[in-house]
Amino acid sequence: MTAEATDPAQERLRRWRLVLGGDAADGTGCALSGQDAAMDAALTALYGKKDGKAQGGRDRSAGLGASAPSVARWLGDIRTYFPSSVVQVMQRDAIDRLGLATLLLEPEMLEAVEADVHLVGTLLSLNKAMPETTKETARAVVRKVVEDLEKRLATRTRATLTGALDRSARINRPRHHDIDWNRTIAANLKHYLPEYRTIVPERLIGYGRATQSTKKEVILCIDQSGSMAASVVYASVFGAVLASMRTISTRLVVFDTAVVDLTDQLDDPVDVLFGTQLGGGTDINRALAYCQSQITRPAETVVVLISDLYEGGIRNEMLKRVSAMKASGVQFVTLLALSDEGAPAYDREHAAALAALGAPAFACTPDLFPEVMAAAIEKRPLPIPDAA
Repeated sequence: MTAEATDPAQERLRRWRLVLGGDAADGTGCALSGQDAAMDAALTALYGKKDGKAQGGRDRSAGLGASAPSVARWLGDIRTYFPSSVVQVMQRDAIDRLGLATLLLEPEMLEAVEADVHLVGTLLSLNKAMPETTKETARAVVRKVVEDLEKRLATRTRATLTGALDRSARINRPRHHDIDWNRTIAANLKHYLPEYRTIVPERLIGYGRATQSTKKEVILCIDQSGSMAASVVYASVFGAVLASMRTISTRLVVFDTAVVDLTDQLDDPVDVLFGTQLGGGTDINRALAYCQSQITRPAETVVVLISDLYEGGIRNEMLKRVSAMKASGVQFVTLLALSDEGAPAYDREHAAALAALGAPAFACTPDLFPEVMAAAIEKRPLPIPDAA
């Protein structure tokens, strides 16, 4: 907002006028001009009421028109007047409130939008309906978001998990430079010699260095129902990052009522994303049956189920599979969401049943995910957020 007001009271009225939209009952009595009026028009096009008149008799009907050019102009306006974070929210609201998803099938529209995770989810849901003339533009939009996410998440993920892999390979006859002195001292306190003011360690504890032969197996099992769109995007990026680590063997499985193994596409998360099919039903039991069949070293395997747990398959069989995997030594992690969207909707009965099996279900932000994976690799308690 560039309009300046020297009177604080007038500035408050101006802000309330922009918030309330100028209906006769808003009570501000404030008139807008210049950029403020243009901002108000952009907001009115999206959030205006269907009935009533604005100040000055202007219709307050919501809508951006049916043509792509009018929407493209609106997208350009909001990018001019609002910061990127607000633009992304307004784009999302325009898709939800005004049914603009089909316009995203036009290349000129895709070139005008502010790309973010939610837009990628919308594009993936439209993938089957997308004409060939739009697919290359859509892939470019998705790739931009994916590359931005990789830059943000990859370095920390690799560093965190490399440390966890080293610590998980502790040995009791370490070389001098591999001794974990803190744990060694704690384990030998009873051997303290007061007269010499020292500890004589009878047992050394050290870090074994994770070599290429000491791999962990990670299976990411992702629910691709429509509500999980953001989780699918983040999980695909993390899957590609994990696959790039030679000390971890990564498998990526997506499911609805069918199960698709996308492991061979993990070198390019954009290919992974366009291999998904957002929407449809859910059969968690079938997906876990496939994952279970791929486990060859249970004690060295981490299975991460990312789902809202609305099961359309056989509930008791699903729980039996989780129990069997855990009994065999598999580290089983249940994430209700992998996103920044806050508390998701989920099946609480199924979540409680998994918690009773020692597999608590919780939502996880992308920034927390490396710590969750590190804890699972080291077989220590998971860092479950307080809100869970």
